Amino acid sequence: MPWRWIFLALIGYGLWHAWSGRTQQQPEGVLAPNAPRQIAVDRRTALEKHGYTLEPLARFEVEARVLGREQYRTDRESKLAPVDLALGWGRMSDSAVLKKVSVSQSNRFYFWRVDEFPIPQDEIVASSGNMHMIAANAAIEKRLRNIRPGQLVSLSGYLVEASAPDGWRWRSSLSRTDTGFGACELVWVEELSVR
Repeated sequence: MPWRWIFLALIGYGLWHAWSGRTQQQPEGVLAPNAPRQIAVDRRTALEKHGYTLEPLARFEVEARVLGREQYRTDRESKLAPVDLALGWGRMSDSAVLKKVSVSQSNRFYFWRVDEFPIPQDEIVASSGNMHMIAANAAIEKRLRNIRPGQLVSLSGYLVEASAPDGWRWRSSLSRTDTGFGACELVWVEELSVR
């Protein structure tokens, strides 16, 4: 009898996982026309989460299309930021362009691949990014966990540098045109809407 419940639970988890990973369809055209807005902060009042100190580096706002969502559970960073979102704006929010761009996420990185460039390579780099999300509260964390590729998100908060008493550090990029190690944004999310 207990095996039946385990089997049903596994089926339920598989169905939920398939549903949460499916892409939400959107019409063609640029859905998020503006680049992220970033404003340097003068006075930096430190934030705190799970024993980590978060120093705001810049005020940050973005409206973007979700290109991918990856959840992490086993790395040290997952205690702070269990969800990474690969986001696209400008022409990287257009379904016609995204049909020709393959997107994946792994090991806290976002990867894209094309057979033929639908837009210039520099534009792909400058109009998309991988962002590590630190939820300011439980309601935002729940919403982050339920986001699906294809949805549009609007979020605001801060780009931050996280540190721990043992000397560990994790710093946000402050550029939209960098690539590779250290190029991801580390975002303290205070407001989030999803559509």
